[in-house]
Amino acid sequence: MDIPDWFVWIFLGLAVLQILGLVPTIRRLRGLDSAVRFKARLDLLDAVGNLLLMAGLVLSLVVAESWFWLAFAGIALMAAIYAVKGVHRLRARRRPTA
Repeated sequence: MDIPDWFVWIFLGLAVLQILGLVPTIRRLRGLDSAVRFKARLDLLDAVGNLLLMAGLVLSLVVAESWFWLAFAGIALMAAIYAVKGVHRLRARRRPTA
């Protein structure tokens, strides 16, 4: 299966945007508040999982070898991060404010 060159360029553009989006996350990691640092770590792992997913899919299409395991690792990492984020949102929602 021959993948058009424009598909690879679109992926590279999305990867660059994802990497540029890591800059504010890395800056939040240097903050003093532990809650902000924890959320920044989750965002960082989410971005890494997204990059793994995209890289695994593109490498599986472009290279002759199978790279789907990389995409599966990205999906597993993102699922775990979304589960942790969901639990934290539920806890924050149930916590009394008054």
